Amino acid sequence: MTGSEAPPSFRLAYVPGVTPDKWVRIWNERLPDVPLSLTQVPAAGAGGVLLDGDADAGLLRLPVDRTVLSAIPLYTETTVVLIPKDHLVTAADEVTVEDLADEIVLHPLDDVLGWERLPGRPALERPDTTADAVELVAAGIGVLLVPLSLARLHHRKDLTYRTVTDAPESGVALCWPEDAHTDRVEDFIGIVRGRTVNSTRGRQPEPARSKDGRAEASTPARRKPAGGRTGGGRTGGSGAAGGKAGGKQTGGAARRGTG
Repeated sequence: MTGSEAPPSFRLAYVPGVTPDKWVRIWNERLPDVPLSLTQVPAAGAGGVLLDGDADAGLLRLPVDRTVLSAIPLYTETTVVLIPKDHLVTAADEVTVEDLADEIVLHPLDDVLGWERLPGRPALERPDTTADAVELVAAGIGVLLVPLSLARLHHRKDLTYRTVTDAPESGVALCWPEDAHTDRVEDFIGIVRGRTVNSTRGRQPEPARSKDGRAEASTPARRKPAGGRTGGGRTGGSGAAGGKAGGKQTGGAARRGTG
């Protein structure tokens, strides 16, 4: 692991729709002396924020550039269609892409679903942002397909949503630069993976220190002399007997280990 000198704080970027509150709370409980700062970043440029050194790790939407970023996929979101509450689609609990064939489907420039072919009929122009597209849905201009978390983020009383069973989905991952896997990053990995506070996985144990604060070198345990090699010629016979006894004990231990 690189970066043995942990920074005095931990900077976490996250994209719209992701809610890191639970993990931040656990961080504050476990590492109260290490402040965690949150920064929301647009999904499209989130990877660049990490590579530019403006954050230590990020909760990003997949895919990311795995040649420069490490990533641990966390979950995949359901895709929904955002519609007015009086829309015909609300008659069903869930719909398919084909059910939207006659609808004007808005496609904002910050779309995170990565469509190969957008369903429905295209709008005359692409909205700049998802927030702009939501306003158009409320105005009755068209419908919008987004991950469930974004539908909740842009909640309005006059809009609702339905699950789209066969639409592309958006995955969320914890990411960090390949060359910046620090101890603080490892701490956060442990939190999102549900490791206990006492887990040492991925972290190097702290060396024992003397009273003056210096790290003490570990002393290897002294091995006992082998049977039959004790000093004194008169004990040679008993030493040989000891060697035989030692052989039996070793054999017994080996059998217990494989039995």
